[in-house]
Amino acid sequence: MTPGTWVIINLLGGVALLLWGVRMVRTGVMRAWGDRLQRFIEANVSNRVSAFISGAAATLFLQSSTATALIVTGLSAAGVISGTIGLAVLLGADLGSALVASLISATGPVIVNISPVLLFAGYVTFSVTSNFRPRNAGRIMMGLALMLLALKLIVAASQPLREASLFHSVLQSISAEPFLALLAGAVLTWMSYSSLASILLVTSFLIGGALSPATALAVILGINLGAGLPAVSSTAGQPHAARRLPAANLAARAFMAVALVPALPWLAAEVGAISSDPVWQAVGFHVGFNLLLAVIFLPLSGVVMSLIERVLPDAVEQTDTLDEPRYLDHLALDTPPAAFSNAQAETVRMTELLDRMFETAAHALRTGDLDALKTVKRLDDRLNNYHSSIHAYLAALSDSGLSSGDEVRAHDTMLFISNLEHAGDIIRLSLADRIRTKAKLSISFTTEQNGALNELADTVQASLKMAVGVLSSGDVDAARRLIEQKLAFRSHENTVIDEHFRDTRRTRRDAVKVSAVYIDLIRDLHQINSHIVSAAYPVLEAAGLLRETRVRGKQKSKNSAKQQ
Repeated sequence: MTPGTWVIINLLGGVALLLWGVRMVRTGVMRAWGDRLQRFIEANVSNRVSAFISGAAATLFLQSSTATALIVTGLSAAGVISGTIGLAVLLGADLGSALVASLISATGPVIVNISPVLLFAGYVTFSVTSNFRPRNAGRIMMGLALMLLALKLIVAASQPLREASLFHSVLQSISAEPFLALLAGAVLTWMSYSSLASILLVTSFLIGGALSPATALAVILGINLGAGLPAVSSTAGQPHAARRLPAANLAARAFMAVALVPALPWLAAEVGAISSDPVWQAVGFHVGFNLLLAVIFLPLSGVVMSLIERVLPDAVEQTDTLDEPRYLDHLALDTPPAAFSNAQAETVRMTELLDRMFETAAHALRTGDLDALKTVKRLDDRLNNYHSSIHAYLAALSDSGLSSGDEVRAHDTMLFISNLEHAGDIIRLSLADRIRTKAKLSISFTTEQNGALNELADTVQASLKMAVGVLSSGDVDAARRLIEQKLAFRSHENTVIDEHFRDTRRTRRDAVKVSAVYIDLIRDLHQINSHIVSAAYPVLEAAGLLRETRVRGKQKSKNSAKQQ
């Protein structure tokens, strides 16, 4: 293998190690303190200046302007903060990211020798404790150590490039075309998803002498432009409200980067006059760019957001037919048959809403797509609104004076909608949580287990559709079939659980969590199905077909036999 090939391999390995270290640090901080950083930002957005400072402070700790951008984008899309304040936070995040990159770049060559200590301390911290935050602190230390080791590896690998004529020819071409250097820096940052990693790579080349300061400044302009691309690509599939802030930040960065390209020769001379150290020139230029960006666009954040809102206007959303009850006409309360018809129509719509909610959870269970679960809370809130609205409507109807038969009918309807509301609570508070736990622990079920869960979920949905028919018609045969559906569900459930516990492989220690999650999912499906089947009981009771108890009088039978 030629020496040139080894240089490329070492460079690629160093870059990969650098990216992995940056990712470990970001992951550790987000897992351990991400919620606190979000609350910190929310508590410090009273004006643009405080929002700018909070964005810078959060990113100094988080070490990723992209992660901060995604947090702020979520807050803005939810209406917690305005677009103007959100852009101020992102401008602060840009400066915070630049300060972090500059600090590590400038001090990395000096403190690189402590990387083995950080690596060992991080490993020990991660291994000896099971507490969540100390483990992530260990992950952060190991990530920093890997970043320093990568910096050392890249510097050593780039040394031979000083004498490589082809490499210098490429650099001369890039130096003659600053827009090409800007494009290279933007693409590098977009691909690596980290401006910190890109700046460290540039400073590594500067330390190794493989890159000239003048060319490095053009690349750094590109890095600052590319730093806005990851947040834009991450929100590409989201509504316009969630895409505006990343787009506004990218527009400000792009305008500033392109505007400074013609001034690069003068800027290189001015930066060179301040410091002769190429690394300090690079990091100083990087911080200066973001300071200038904040000075110009912080007062103009409102104007920028107005322009972006024209480019990305609010989409005209189609009205959801199940958004809220629509048939509870209070003028019809004087006519009980009409009022009952209205309440029944809304109860059917409530079952449709529960069906949509359950289908969302079932889809997440089958595919592992946790994004779908984000709508479960909103659907449950709607379900609760239906429950309270129908209940209040029927209570008002009862107050107007009803016959004994109508009173029973109103009571049965209230009981059924309460059961639907409880089923929704199980989906939101229990079933969805089990599905998230399954994904978080990377649990995989066997083909048989997935098949059993799918069959039980299909039975629940079939029960829900059958319950609508029972509710609408009051048919005794339909109610009996619904009860038979419940018995079939219970029989299948018992068979599945018996087969599960007969499998001796499930007794292994590494399968205990898998077994617990599997059984809990089955239990949740059972409870949901039981609440749905409750629609059949009033119909069967009215027909005299419902037993008061299932407990057999065994002792009584024995005594009777003795007497005989």
